[in-house]
Amino acid sequence: MLTKTRGVKELLEEVIDAGLCAVCGACVGDCPYLVFYKGKIRMLDFCTRSEGHCYEYCPRTFTDMGMLSNKIYGVPYTGSEIGTVKDIFMARAKDARVRSKAQYGGSVSALLSLALDEGIISKAILAKTTRDKLPAGYVATSPKEVLECAGSNYMAYPALEALNRIPRESKDKLGIVLTPCQSLSLAKMRSLPPTQRVNMANIQVVVGLFCTWALAYDSFYEFLKDNLDLPRVKKFDIPPPPANRFDVFIGKEKKSYSLDEVRQYRMPTCAYCLDMTAEFSDISVGSVEGVEGWNTVIVRTQRGADIIDAAKKKGRLEVDALPAQNLTHLKEASMLKKTRALKEIIKRTGDKNNLLYLGMAQDVRDKLLA
Repeated sequence: MLTKTRGVKELLEEVIDAGLCAVCGACVGDCPYLVFYKGKIRMLDFCTRSEGHCYEYCPRTFTDMGMLSNKIYGVPYTGSEIGTVKDIFMARAKDARVRSKAQYGGSVSALLSLALDEGIISKAILAKTTRDKLPAGYVATSPKEVLECAGSNYMAYPALEALNRIPRESKDKLGIVLTPCQSLSLAKMRSLPPTQRVNMANIQVVVGLFCTWALAYDSFYEFLKDNLDLPRVKKFDIPPPPANRFDVFIGKEKKSYSLDEVRQYRMPTCAYCLDMTAEFSDISVGSVEGVEGWNTVIVRTQRGADIIDAAKKKGRLEVDALPAQNLTHLKEASMLKKTRALKEIIKRTGDKNNLLYLGMAQDVRDKLLA
């Protein structure tokens, strides 16, 4: 990690003003200078504080991948396709009501509801879609509230802002659902814990979501507002390939847009993300290509394995083997994202040692660029 010689000034110059901000929320929520406003991180006043961590926690500043991997998993960072894997399988919520409200198989809702009921966590930090269909951080304290947050929004939002607002003195045991860039930020926060806000030791489980790219909060919202009666929209969906469409459900009706039309609203920063499967999490969850109503689940840590075991024993989750061809395709897609991102980073900077270039061993760099 870098020393505290870099702060808001460098964050603005190298990330925010450069169009690389992932809107993860690591730098807002408990900062008097930075806020999230109309889809972007804004600076209210000039900051000269040297004790802030906004620069270190950003997923688009230099990251010592080896250090993080060793700290979280106890193993080196190898640049493998989908990261550390203890187990991988298909899963879905056993409760049909959960599946009907959730995205794909409802595994995330089932796992967090189980964690709340069993006292593994006392609060879950999730994204909740507002009446205007914008995502916002939400702290759920019951399975009912977890289910109210079910489904995907696909827009980038500052998930870690909600975490940063939790007082340091709080004893609540926390679960949190994050995208890959957000989970990388959290890993950096856990490696260099903040001293004036939420206690990192209170985080009991991190659930990561597979993500190829996210949509810009501001421009995509304008697209939705211009084309839809947003309060009537029930949910959004991007079916697995080869569907190539963005579906909007309005009551019992469905309206579809070509993904080619929607992709123009992608966050520019997504081109520099090497992670498709949220590698810095306890459990990672995505869809299963070609198998409707099921999730792909990757268990990465013993903590994650314990929660999965409890969910199966309590009848919250049913599992099945992930077909070999699905695993092969997942690895191929994930590695393709890594190599594309690495090439984009080098193309942008012209310098492999630039701060945008994520820190990794030379053999890992060579493998990804082969």
